Parts: sequence; structure tokens; C-alpha cells
Amino acid sequence: MKKLTVIAFVLFIGIVTSNAQVTVSPGLRGGLTLSSLSNIDDNGMKSDFYVGGLVEIKFNKYFTLQPELTYSRQGSEGRYYSAQNPDFGTPAKYELDYLSLGAVAKFNFGGKGFHILAGPSADFKTSDNFGRYGFDPIDFDFSIVAGVGYSLPNGLTFEARFKQGLIDIYGYDGIEYDNDDYYYNDLILNQVFQIGISYTFKVK
Repeated sequence: MKKLTVIAFVLFIGIVTSNAQVTVSPGLRGGLTLSSLSNIDDNGMKSDFYVGGLVEIKFNKYFTLQPELTYSRQGSEGRYYSAQNPDFGTPAKYELDYLSLGAVAKFNFGGKGFHILAGPSADFKTSDNFGRYGFDPIDFDFSIVAGVGYSLPNGLTFEARFKQGLIDIYGYDGIEYDNDDYYYNDLILNQVFQIGISYTFKVK
């Protein structure tokens, strides 16, 4: 099995780099975020923005690797239930801001402008407002990104992405212990739609 994996990897690298004229282009990206948190009652989407930079490493007309550094404003809008208002709650805007280090692989079928993309993202929390509600999110999340896009010859790209967090925002593992018993609890995860544009500067 290991030999087959190594052979498949070598063949993939060979296909990607065969007859390749690698080009490297820096760029900027930004747009709208529509974010929410999973498994929270009365949880709604919060609209905000993301902005950042990228490096487009184009191996050929079919495959591009794109490292990214992005500031992303996330969270959700919902209701906060307290002892003072346990039945109806009060409107709340939960804010979670991250500095994300990601790398997406872009596959351009047919060599045209349309592409699909996917990749991992390491997200480091820069700020939050959960303290006012008595909560304390952890400082790190790990996410998977997937999406589609269309690139114009002038370097302008339009993209739509979905970003799914994989770590509970409070660091729980989903298992709650009660004396000698344990049971599974729903994780609270970041979920983000990103709709925006990017522009790469062509380097001669």
C-alpha cells in the first residue's frame, strides 16, 4: 500500500510539473464573510469582511498552488440567555476575528478561467467579544476551505468559498463526563461563506 501511495504521488508530481513553466505572482484578496457558529440555539449569520494577500504559484494551465494570509472577521448573530432574561434573551453579536494562514490548490479544467479549489487553513484568533457574555474561546482553529472561482486574463478573479472549522471554539472534544459516565455533546464550530475578488500582479 505504501509503495502504491509513493508511486501515485510521484506520478501526480510528474503530471503537474511536466512541461511546466512555473510563474509566481503576488496578489491581494478581499470580500464579504457570512459566518455562523454550529449547534447554538437561535443562531444566525453575521455579515462582515475578509482581506489579505496571496502568492499564486502557477505550475501550468491546470494546477496552481496559492498560499494565503488573510484577516477574517467571523462569529454569529443570535440571542444571549441570562438569568435576567431566561425566556426571550437579548440580541447578541458574537465576534471572532482570525488571522488565517492557508494554502489552496486550484484546479483549472480545460485551461480556461473556471476553477475549483480546496485546502487547509490554520486560524489564529486576534480578538473576540465573548468576554461580555461570560465565555472565553480558545486562540486557534483549523479549517478546511473549498470553493469555485473564475479568473480573467487581466489577473482579476471572482470566488465563492465555504470554510468549515474543525476545532470547537472552546476547545472541547465533544465528550462530557459525569462521574464515571460520559456522553457526547455537540461541538461549536466556525462556519463561513466567503464571496469576493482577488487580483494578482503579473511579474515579468
